[in-house]
Amino acid sequence: MFPTYRPRRLRRTPALRRLVAETSLEPRHLVLPMFVADGIDTPREISSMPGVFQHTLDSLRAAATDAVAAGVGGLMLFGVPRPEDKDAEGSGATDPDGILNRGLRALASELGDSTVLMADTCLDEFTDHGHCGVLDEAGNVDNDSTLARYVDMAVAQAEAGAHLLGPSGMMDGQVGAIRDALDATGFEDIGQIAYSAKYASAFYGPFREAVGSSLKGDRRTYQQDAANRRESAREVELDVAEGADLVMVKPAMSFLDVLRETADASPVPVAAYQISGEYSMITAAAQNGWIDRDAAILESLTSIRRAGADVVLTYWAAEAAGWL
Repeated sequence: MFPTYRPRRLRRTPALRRLVAETSLEPRHLVLPMFVADGIDTPREISSMPGVFQHTLDSLRAAATDAVAAGVGGLMLFGVPRPEDKDAEGSGATDPDGILNRGLRALASELGDSTVLMADTCLDEFTDHGHCGVLDEAGNVDNDSTLARYVDMAVAQAEAGAHLLGPSGMMDGQVGAIRDALDATGFEDIGQIAYSAKYASAFYGPFREAVGSSLKGDRRTYQQDAANRRESAREVELDVAEGADLVMVKPAMSFLDVLRETADASPVPVAAYQISGEYSMITAAAQNGWIDRDAAILESLTSIRRAGADVVLTYWAAEAAGWL
């Protein structure tokens, strides 16, 4: 008349649940993406991402210091140049006085080795067409010409103080080209967190506002198709062979199956990026009173960890670290 097995026994109290929890979420697992913008005097809130800001250099230093004090594992920095400073080659990305490199130097000076300073190694914020590389005469992204720009950008970011570079443009051979350049210029200790499985997603929308994107068209010719799984395994395999120190799946929540398979197969640590649209959906639902905001944040982050991420990039990193 009575069940032989009662799994509920181990769920009865918070202490029991904590004792047998299979997945942990700790501040060290979290990385905070941050935006530093040129030509602004005060931090500017991103309307589609309430609570996230484009920073001045001063507010960037302050917010980064607070995040590190909360225990976050690292910071990923994106630069937002003035519209008039964009061009077809993305020159601001390699300019030592470009906003991203100035931001990196500011954080390196402020924080030193007390955190892991990561840099977005991609041209899209800096090009007037908004694509992740230079275009050929037909208006298509030229893979190999883009690699030459990534190489210059990577060296500039290493010189500015980044610990890890984040090639996110999904160009074939980008990790290997950057590795060769870093080794040849004395930056053999600078690593790469490769955006290996980056999908062309509808959930990037708010990010376009965050970086002031000038994108015309889409990026489906170089970012992965959301319908594909095996393709991501091939991309990860190639990036590891080219010298990636970590690999990443992006977006996170829509691709937890890919994340699980990547974590099962990868010989290097695996990151996942909870992107802008995922942030904005939870935020909007909470603002409308439809869900418990804090519980949804922690559940979403735990699900990404449970799927296999060693590192989670999330705009809630500092706040969640404070709770944890």
